[in-house]
Amino acid sequence: MTFAGEWAAAWNARDTDRVLEAFSENITFVSPTALAVVGSATIRGKAALRAYWNQAMSRIGSLRFTVSRVVWDADSRELAILYLSDIDGRTRSVSENLVFDENGVVVSAEVFHGVAEVP
Repeated sequence: MTFAGEWAAAWNARDTDRVLEAFSENITFVSPTALAVVGSATIRGKAALRAYWNQAMSRIGSLRFTVSRVVWDADSRELAILYLSDIDGRTRSVSENLVFDENGVVVSAEVFHGVAEVP
């Protein structure tokens, strides 16, 4: 839970550079929000991911991520962070699925957003 807690704290501080510290230079990141913000659901490379996140952050006023639970698969080095995302008063359930290399660096990630708002 340590990684997920630090990850959420960095997001809540709106510190994308701190979030990116754990990511590979060659990261592949897939998100439906990326499709809406930059026109492609797949972001390749740390510099492109930084640019996407900074662009997305410039569009929102408030952000709060609250980790609900974490699921770790040691064999595949996959971590699923399940959390509530409150952005500008709209709360949704989200799962961020991260794959780590043998050095503990995130090499791929995919985000799944709930289709309904959470009351």
